[in-house]
Amino acid sequence: FFLLQKKRRAATARRQHLKSAMLQLAVTEIEKEAAAKEVEKQNYLAEHCPPLSLPGSMQELQELCKKLHAKIESVDEERYDTEVKLQKTTKELEDLKKKNFDLRGKFKRPPLRRVRMSADAMLRALLGSKHKVCMDLRANLKQVKKEDTEKEKDLRDVGDWRKNIEEKSGMEGRKKMFEAGE
Repeated sequence: FFLLQKKRRAATARRQHLKSAMLQLAVTEIEKEAAAKEVEKQNYLAEHCPPLSLPGSMQELQELCKKLHAKIESVDEERYDTEVKLQKTTKELEDLKKKNFDLRGKFKRPPLRRVRMSADAMLRALLGSKHKVCMDLRANLKQVKKEDTEKEKDLRDVGDWRKNIEEKSGMEGRKKMFEAGE
């Protein structure tokens, strides 16, 4: 039992020692990488950005300013070109992703919700603010006169089959039919 505990203690102590050694190595590696990046940055700046020497005369100073402005303009043009290229490539990537997604066939259409919208609002949404015509759906409906409705009501009362069936039902209705037949 004691022998087993000693082995466990030795194993945990060894693991902790290895962890600390690995952490120390990682810290030294990170420091080396940071120093290498700093040296690389200094070399790049020395190569691309020579130290600025200000001339003494006014004319030389103006020429230096003109050169700097020309460099700034060229750098701005390059930046703009790269931004446009980036936008184009991102748009192409999005289009390709959509095509890829459509080709997979896993696209589920979302359920459509019913929207209450008048005809004017619908045309305004489709055509934008240019749409000025008011679409009154009731304006084109046919006008119904009262006389027509009264005539139709009379015809309905006479030709209503429900009344005829009610009158003919039962013994009284058969008696009437029999008397009408004579």
